[in-house]
Amino acid sequence: MIVWLNGTHGAGKTTTSALVQQLIPDSRVFDAEKVGETLMDISPKLPGPGAENFQHWPPWRPLVVETARHVLGFTGGTLVVPMTVLVEEYWREISAGLAQHGIPVRHFVLHADQDTLRRRIEEDVLMGPSPFRLKYLEPYAEAARTWLHSEAEVVDTTRLTPVQAAEHIVGAVRE
Repeated sequence: MIVWLNGTHGAGKTTTSALVQQLIPDSRVFDAEKVGETLMDISPKLPGPGAENFQHWPPWRPLVVETARHVLGFTGGTLVVPMTVLVEEYWREISAGLAQHGIPVRHFVLHADQDTLRRRIEEDVLMGPSPFRLKYLEPYAEAARTWLHSEAEVVDTTRLTPVQAAEHIVGAVRE
């Protein structure tokens, strides 16, 4: 099984995924961003708009599916995937690919209001204030309004601690 934690920067995906992994026996965190980083390291650079966001490169999505499939085939258990996917077409491609291999996915969106997200990004002591992260607030809001919140189980982290969010997700997975 895959527990996919979606949502924009500042929603708590990285912190929550580590806590979810601790609460689900035989689980591992798979950061699909590392697949994108591998593509970004190819020299010379891949063509197209992926240099700004590797998700736009067509190989990224099937490579995420194949990596998850092979890791699950090797280890079994559960993969916890903290990864923002805001383009509906990309989510459909990934989820269809996983379904094609019989891999069940529980899709959660960690949500917080725009002011909370902005504050978290600006006050992030590890990454510091990030214009890159801030520019995804509006695309996230648009995705939430148009498709994302209807495609996933929404967990509002505005007033939840990461531990509470993780416990909520694990409770939902166990139902």
